[in-house]
Amino acid sequence: MSDIIRFKGHAYVLATSPRLATRTLTLKEGDSFAVLDRYGDTAPIGGGEQGIYHKGTRVLSHHEFRLGRQRPLLLSSTVHERNALIAVDQTNPDIESEDGDILPRGSIHILRTMFLYQGAFYCRTCLHNYADQRLDCEISLIFDADFADVFEVRGMIRQARGQRRAELGERSVALLYDGLDGVTRQARLDFSETPQELDMSSARFALSLAPRQPFQMLHRASFEFDQPPSLTAALFESRQAALVAQLQAPDACRIVTANDQFNHWLARSSADLAMLTSHLPDGPYPYAGVPWFSTVFGRDGLITALEVLWVDPGLAKGVLATLAACQAVAEDPVRDAEPGKILHESRQGEMANTGEVPYSRYYGSADATPLFIMLAAAYGERTGDDDFLRFLWPHVERALDWIDRYGDVDGDGFVEYTRKRPQGLVNQGWKDSEDSISHADGRLAGGPIALCEVQAYVYAAKRGAAQIAKHFGFKERSRQLEEQAETLRKRFEAAFWLNDLGTYALALDGHKRPCRVHSSNPGHVLYCGISSHERAKRTAHSLMSEELFSGWGVRTLGAAEGRFNPMSYHNGSIWPHDNAVIAAGLANYGQTDQVQRILAAMFDAAQFVDLQRLPELFCGFSRQSGQGPTLYPVACIPQAWASGAVFMLLQASLGLSLQARPASIVFDRPCLPPSLPQVELHGLTVSGATANVRLIRHPSGNVTVDVMERHGYVEVRVLM
Repeated sequence: MSDIIRFKGHAYVLATSPRLATRTLTLKEGDSFAVLDRYGDTAPIGGGEQGIYHKGTRVLSHHEFRLGRQRPLLLSSTVHERNALIAVDQTNPDIESEDGDILPRGSIHILRTMFLYQGAFYCRTCLHNYADQRLDCEISLIFDADFADVFEVRGMIRQARGQRRAELGERSVALLYDGLDGVTRQARLDFSETPQELDMSSARFALSLAPRQPFQMLHRASFEFDQPPSLTAALFESRQAALVAQLQAPDACRIVTANDQFNHWLARSSADLAMLTSHLPDGPYPYAGVPWFSTVFGRDGLITALEVLWVDPGLAKGVLATLAACQAVAEDPVRDAEPGKILHESRQGEMANTGEVPYSRYYGSADATPLFIMLAAAYGERTGDDDFLRFLWPHVERALDWIDRYGDVDGDGFVEYTRKRPQGLVNQGWKDSEDSISHADGRLAGGPIALCEVQAYVYAAKRGAAQIAKHFGFKERSRQLEEQAETLRKRFEAAFWLNDLGTYALALDGHKRPCRVHSSNPGHVLYCGISSHERAKRTAHSLMSEELFSGWGVRTLGAAEGRFNPMSYHNGSIWPHDNAVIAAGLANYGQTDQVQRILAAMFDAAQFVDLQRLPELFCGFSRQSGQGPTLYPVACIPQAWASGAVFMLLQASLGLSLQARPASIVFDRPCLPPSLPQVELHGLTVSGATANVRLIRHPSGNVTVDVMERHGYVEVRVLM
C-alpha cells in the first residue's frame, strides 16, 4: 500500500474509471478539446476524464441530449476523417404515451453534428419525422460545469476551490467560476430557439414535427468572454467550413503505398497531428496529447518535429520559434529554470496559476535543451533556411551554455538532473514517472541522475551546433564543439557500456553506479550516433531480444528486471515514439532487418486499435497469436509523438535523408517489409526542387528506387 501512496502525486494519473470499457470520441482545436462518449455526450458520473475543456479547465462536465426523458437509441457515431467534427446518428426508442399508444422505434431520426472552433463548442441537432402523422415530442439538453482543473480530473485533491455562479437569459445561460487565481472562467450556452424551460442545468424544447419534414436546432457553448456573433445556420456552416480548411494536410510530401491499411494508418496519423497542432503566435506547435497533455511540452514537440521533419519541416520551425521565445533567462528553483534551459511544459489552468502545481512555465527536463539544438541543426540541414538559423543561433548558444554551466550538476562531464523543489518532477527524462529509473534489483536510483540518452543527445547537439557554426564561418567555435563532442563520446563509452550485458546502462545514479538493466533507452543512443559500430551491433541484439521485444515492439524495460511490469507506465510498457526512435537508431547502423521487425510490429498494432490511432503507449505483454496488444487504461489518445511515429518508422525503413546543401535525396540501404511491396513519395521537396519517387520491394527482398518525376535540380542517390 505504501507504493500506491508514494506515487500518487501531481505527475500521476489516477485510473479511477474504466476508460477503455467504452469508446470515446475526441475533438481538439486550439486551446480546447472534448472527450465524449459514443453518444456524443459527457456523462455526469463514471465518465472519468469525459468533458469539454478549455485552457486546462473542464468547462463542461455534463452535456447530455435526451428525447423526452430518455436517451435516444444510438445508430452510429463517427469522427470526420480529418477530425473536424463528430456526427452521431440516433433514433427514438419505443415510447409509450399516457393513453397507451406506442411510438415505434425508428420513427424519428436524430443527427447531431459537433465541432470546436475558436474557443467554442458548436452543436447542430436535426430531427426528421419519418412517420405518416405529426408527432409531438420533447427534447432537452442537460448540462453542468464543474470547472475542474485538469490536475483535479487526473486525481489531485484540492484544499479549496473558487466560487460558481450563473446568469440566465431568454435563450442563454452562462455558467461562471471565479477562480482562486483571480480568473473568471465561463461556459455560456446559447440556443437558436427559445426553450420552453431554461434553468441553470437544463433546457427543454417542445416540438411538433410535421410528417416527412426536418427540424433543426443549434446551440453553442462559448468559453471566451468576447461577444460571440448571433447563432445562425449560416454562422454554423461558415465556422465548420473554416475548421475543415484549417485541418487540411499541410503542403507536404504525399505518401501512397500498395497497402490500403497502411495508407489508412498514415492518413489517421496525419489527421491527428493536424488536429493536435495549435497555431501559436510563433508558429504551429503540436500539443502533446489528449486529455492529460493538451498543451505545449518541449520534449514532445521537439521529438514530434524530428519524426515528421522529412515530411513537414514547417512544424519544426514553429516548435523551435515557440521554444526559443520561452527559453529561460534566469534561475528560478520553483520552476527548475536556469538561463538557456528549454521549457518542459506550460499550463494555463487555475492550479498552475496559483502554484498548486509548478507548471505555469516549468523547465524540469534534462533532455529538452539538447533536443532543441539537435532539431535546430536538423532543420538547417533539411531546409537551408539560413535566415531562421541566424535568428536561432543566439538561442542555440544559450542552450549550449546551459549544458556546460548548469546541466553538469557534479562536474563529471555528464548532464544530470535533480529537482530543485519537492513538487517538481523526480525524473526528468522522457521516462518521467517516479519509479522509472532503477537498478537491476528494483531499487530506485538516487540523484543526481545521468541518463544514457541525455548524454547521446548532448553529443548530437554539439556536433549539430558545430555544423551550424561552420556554415556561418565560426571556425573556432565549430572546432571547439567537435572536440567537446568527441571528449564526451569517449567518456560515455567508458562509463555507460556494460560489456557483460551487451548494452548501455540506463543511467548513472548519484554515486556514479550504473543502472545495470536492459531498457529501451540505448535505442536513443544509437539514434544519436555516439556508439561504436561493434557496440551498436550488440545493443541492437539486446533491444530485439525476447526480454525487450514483445512482438508488438520494444519494451521500455526488460522482462527479467526487478521493476518489470508490463502494465506500468515506463517499466515494461511499449511506446510507439520510443520504437520509432529505436528504429531510426538501428537504421543508422545498418540493422535493416530489425528496422523492418519494428515497423511491422507497429503496423500490426495499429490494425487492432480504434481508428488505427496508435495510443501514447500500450502494455508490454508478449504477443499472442490471434490477439491484439493490451491497452493501457489512461493513455492519451491521440498523442502527438505516437501519431508521428509512422513517419519516422517509414523514414528509417527507407534509409531516407534530405539535405539542402547541396540539394539531395538519399536512400541508404532502403528496405521494406513484405506488407509494403510498393511506396510512392510525391512531392519530396528540397531547396525548391521536387521529386516523385517510387520504391518497389522485389521477391528477393531487394528494394529498387525509381524517379518518376523531377522539377528543378535535386540529386536522388541510392546507397547499397
